[in-house]
Amino acid sequence: MNEWLKKLVSQLSTLWGKWTLVQKLILGGIIAAVIVGFVILFSVSSSPSMVPLIDSPIADESLRDKIVLRLNQENVKTSISATGIISVQDESVARRMRSILIREDLIPQNVDPWAIFDVERWTITDFERNVNKRRAIIEEVRQHIKALDDIDDASVVVTLPETALFSNDQNPVTASVVLYPKPGSDITTNRKKVEGIQKILKFAVEGLEDANITIADSSGTVLNDFEGMKEWDRLSRIEKEQKLIAQLETQYRARILGALQQIYGMDRVRDLNLKIEMDMSDKSVQTRDYLPTTIKPDNPETPYDDSQIVESITLSSETSTTRWQGSGYNPEGPAGVEGQTAPAYKDMSNLYGLSEQSIVKKNELVGQRDTTETVSPSMGRRTVSVNIDGVWSKRRDEKGNFVIKNGAIEREYVPISAEELQSATKAVQDAIGYNRARGDSVSVLNIKFDRTSQFEKEDAAYFQKLQTQQTVLYSLIALAVILFAFIIYRMIVRELERRRRLKEEELLRKHQMEREKTLWEAEQAGMEVSMSVEERKRLELQENAINMAKEHPEDVALLIRTWLMEE
Repeated sequence: MNEWLKKLVSQLSTLWGKWTLVQKLILGGIIAAVIVGFVILFSVSSSPSMVPLIDSPIADESLRDKIVLRLNQENVKTSISATGIISVQDESVARRMRSILIREDLIPQNVDPWAIFDVERWTITDFERNVNKRRAIIEEVRQHIKALDDIDDASVVVTLPETALFSNDQNPVTASVVLYPKPGSDITTNRKKVEGIQKILKFAVEGLEDANITIADSSGTVLNDFEGMKEWDRLSRIEKEQKLIAQLETQYRARILGALQQIYGMDRVRDLNLKIEMDMSDKSVQTRDYLPTTIKPDNPETPYDDSQIVESITLSSETSTTRWQGSGYNPEGPAGVEGQTAPAYKDMSNLYGLSEQSIVKKNELVGQRDTTETVSPSMGRRTVSVNIDGVWSKRRDEKGNFVIKNGAIEREYVPISAEELQSATKAVQDAIGYNRARGDSVSVLNIKFDRTSQFEKEDAAYFQKLQTQQTVLYSLIALAVILFAFIIYRMIVRELERRRRLKEEELLRKHQMEREKTLWEAEQAGMEVSMSVEERKRLELQENAINMAKEHPEDVALLIRTWLMEE
């Protein structure tokens, strides 16, 4: 084996050495092309395959856009081919999306239901083919229903009877489905979802009617008994009607209360009772109005109405006049035969006179207008009752203080005048669109509110305020007395201090005078007086102060004033 490999390698190397450069380049290009082809083949084969959602192409662009938008809402990746076929990721997603599209009526009308379910068929015998067909339909429908988000599992039974010779003997196609909802699902109470499952069955099985479909839950409750749900639908409709009436009553109540409270205040307008009757039945009303004919319309530029309107227009007229004069003899035919003369003319027989008759026929044109309208709902009778309180005023005495009686402030009630009540009634009538012919009723009354608790709180607050004012007043008086006593005390202390200081100054002055007198007398006697250091320093300070007072009297006065203020 090794020798064969060595021989093969030597032959290839000898052959490679004999080739020219062009041959080598061609071989390299072929090898590169093969490698690129394998790479492309592996990349294409490894890319995810897309499953067609509906085998038939969708030519309607608007319907195709709706389907793509619905798929995008479910976060499903889609692709659209040039022919209009929509593809999704895999078969399970395709089944789930088909169920949703059928439930929401987004399947095109030209799509065959059998193409939606993509049923495989085996042709062996007629019996086996029919059995396999029924099994395939049941399994495909079960997978479709199970693919819904609300369904955990489903059991489907479809009966396809044999074709009878006569249509009267033909048994109908029936289907029975038992659903096992997921926890938290509302499919047992959601009528739209149940109708979607019913549509899936009708598309899946040919000839299946709504009356022959039974959809039940695991407890045996029939979910598609829409005829039996009429009473429930009626109750739901009544509930919605009551909610609509309550919403209208709330809007009217807020509007009227807001208007009256802005005028009289929120505390005086509290209670407003409003009742609106509505006829929710559907009524078709046909009305014919006869209109006058306008010959000349009104000119808006003139200040007066110059239009010409007539009740009708004469299209044609005919006048017929008959005049008879002479004997009233009327022949009656052969003898023995009763004539054909009218009784009125028989009475005029054998009479002589004059008769004249005129007949005028006119063809008048009258304009008319026919109106057909469906009324639902229609507003009925409206009743409003509102109470507005009067004004309570507190009585005051001549000094402007409140009058206290039996431990409470005396008050006086001022009712609302009749004119004001009438004006308020008119405002409420305009707010609700009052119509007397409809039987509307509006009552605006003036009844005193019970304000006992409110008055007790106001009186308690007032008396507490008076007590606080008296406490503050007495406290201020006591503080003023204390301040006055303190000021008197300070004045007495300062006066005593001033007198003591004056007395000391007087003593110092006398001592100084005696000292100066002694010195003067000693000088006069020629005696040498020895002075102490303190006395010399004192004399120098005194001389300096006297000199400064003489040179700067204003500064000295300011200094003395400052000392006095500090004292």
